[in-house]
Amino acid sequence: MYIKAKGGFTLVELMLVVIIIGVLVAMVVPRFTGRSEEARKEVARADINANIATALKLYELDNGAFPTTDEGLQALLVTPPSNTHWKGPYLDKLPLDPWGTAYKYVSPSQRKYDYELYSFGRNKVDNNGGDDDITNWADQSPGNQT
Repeated sequence: MYIKAKGGFTLVELMLVVIIIGVLVAMVVPRFTGRSEEARKEVARADINANIATALKLYELDNGAFPTTDEGLQALLVTPPSNTHWKGPYLDKLPLDPWGTAYKYVSPSQRKYDYELYSFGRNKVDNNGGDDDITNWADQSPGNQT
C-alpha cells in the first residue's frame, strides 16, 4: 500500500514568505512616513486659501469691507451688530485647523494684505509665519494680495 503524504507548507517555505513580506513592508512604509502631517498642512492651506477665503470675499462683496479683527471670523456666521448689508451665513460652521485649533484672523493686515488668515500648525506656537505656520501670505508675492 502506498501512503499519500498530506499537503502543507514546510517551515522553510513559511519563513521565506515572512521574509518576502518583511522586505516589501520595509520598502513601502518609509514612503508613507510623514504623509499624514503633510496632508494636515494641505487641509489647512485649502481652508485658508480657498474655503474661508471664499467666504471672506463673499462677505466683502456684500458689505464693502472684510470683517474687522474684533468681529473676527464669527462675522461669517452671525450678523455683526453694526452691519446692515449682511447676507450670510457665509459658512455653515467655523472650521478648526487640522490640529484642533481655531484659525487666526486679523483685519486690516499688517502685511499689506486685506486680511491675515493663519494657523500656528502642529506646534500651536506663533512662529511669525515661519516654520510650521500655515498662512495666507506665505505663498504669495506682493502682487498677488488676497
